[in-house]
Amino acid sequence: MSHLPWRPLASMAVATIAACAPGARAPAPVMSAGTVVRAPAHAIIPAPVSVQLTADSFVVDSGAAIYIDQTASPEVERIARYLAAMLSPFAQPEPRRAAASESPPHGSFRLSIGGGAPEGAESYALTITPDLVALGAREPAGLFRGVQTIRQLLPAGVENRAAVRRRLAMPAGRITDAPRFQWRGAMLDVSRHFLSPEDVKRYIDHMALYKLNRLHLHLADDQGWRIEIRSWPNLARHGGRTEVGGGPGGYYTQAEFADLVAYAESRYIAIVPEIDMPGHTNAALSSYPELNCDDVAPSPYTGIRVGFSALCVQRDTVYEFVSDVVREIGALVPTPWFHIGGDEVERLTDEQYRAFVERVQEIVRSHGKRMIGWGEIVPAALVPETIVQHWKRDSSHVHAARGGSVILSPSPRAYLDMKYDSTTVLGLNWAGYISVRHAYDWDPAAQIAGVPERAILGVEGPLWSETLETIQDFEYMAFPRLAAVAELGWSRQGDRRWDDFAERLGAHGPRMAAMGINFYRSPEIRWER
Repeated sequence: MSHLPWRPLASMAVATIAACAPGARAPAPVMSAGTVVRAPAHAIIPAPVSVQLTADSFVVDSGAAIYIDQTASPEVERIARYLAAMLSPFAQPEPRRAAASESPPHGSFRLSIGGGAPEGAESYALTITPDLVALGAREPAGLFRGVQTIRQLLPAGVENRAAVRRRLAMPAGRITDAPRFQWRGAMLDVSRHFLSPEDVKRYIDHMALYKLNRLHLHLADDQGWRIEIRSWPNLARHGGRTEVGGGPGGYYTQAEFADLVAYAESRYIAIVPEIDMPGHTNAALSSYPELNCDDVAPSPYTGIRVGFSALCVQRDTVYEFVSDVVREIGALVPTPWFHIGGDEVERLTDEQYRAFVERVQEIVRSHGKRMIGWGEIVPAALVPETIVQHWKRDSSHVHAARGGSVILSPSPRAYLDMKYDSTTVLGLNWAGYISVRHAYDWDPAAQIAGVPERAILGVEGPLWSETLETIQDFEYMAFPRLAAVAELGWSRQGDRRWDDFAERLGAHGPRMAAMGINFYRSPEIRWER
């Protein structure tokens, strides 16, 4: 696990941020004895399982120390350093080790494995008094999620070290939390328009704030191949030099991709690589003639039409190619998944398509990975370990019945490249307009008949890039809808209400501005300033 630095803000960050209590809400006044005092509201996203706040507060004083157990692992120590960097310059940069029985001094933080957290790798329990902030979790991932809750309880000024009159205070109370689903993802299409490694890291940091834990990278499509494959070098050298509209494209070297994987892992986000096949393959077909049935490489493609390309699935060379790609990318990603795409294939017969999916499934398994594919793969003979990603009407219920898992990305709800409304300049609208409320107001467990909650691995918000060129374009379409996706995946259905979410989201306006996020100021939300 790599180091966990607190990332500096983008140049768009504001210079002055109000120093009131969490989510820019003022703390409840201190009243005389016997007076009933209403607990302060919170602006935590995703909504925790249990929140009990009081009118008391904890103030981060200059020189605040962060304590960890004597036997704490290097991972716990790194998370403590991440917290210290977030609180800089108030907190001391190096955590201190102390026995479990030792009481830290006033104004300290304590991070520990245990601490009464609920079951689960990402669960945590947070207790805040005027004297101490105690965060406990069963595993380091839970500590990191709990740190994000601390971050959101603090005023937006925590996002900007240069903020004028920066005062860090949060309400006292008790929070216990655990996610509803284990898969809470976002997808970036870097094939149609390429994003630099720094841009992807920026997106990872935004994801971390909202406790998302999967970054699905769409690395190859008709318009561009975005990762170095050493055994097939022309894929990146030739296939990576174009993008939609004829721009220069680009690709990640294996060293750059490994660095991205490590960076995401340091935020407890797993990168899920996707190489779309057997369709959406013009960049590969253009790079190697032998992948084509006629041995003729097509010209590079810079449009947005789909369905016209396909690997020559009758050739053994194609499966050698697939095996090499899965092997090389799989070696760079320690997580168990490999996404093969499989959508929008128009040039193969049903029989050819099913045979391809089944053969590739065995290739992926031979390299120690679990295959993921878009919903079109369901008619093939899939093993239960294979994961289906639902995006349009399909037969996901068939896979659920055979013991398989489903990721929900219904395009009319979760596709972040769809326009917010008819006035949105960026994006498309083939799946409809998706307002923030429409992205939020649905129950994953009730989405597909025959797919019960036990078969749902989680949710994911894909962001396709036909119309998106810069990271600011990507951010505008993703935020604030990605926060809605995050709450869908984390919070229990009974704990979610649109009116409550809208109020909490409105309080995130100053925070997202401080982070430099180019977010859409939806008229559905009363944004705080």
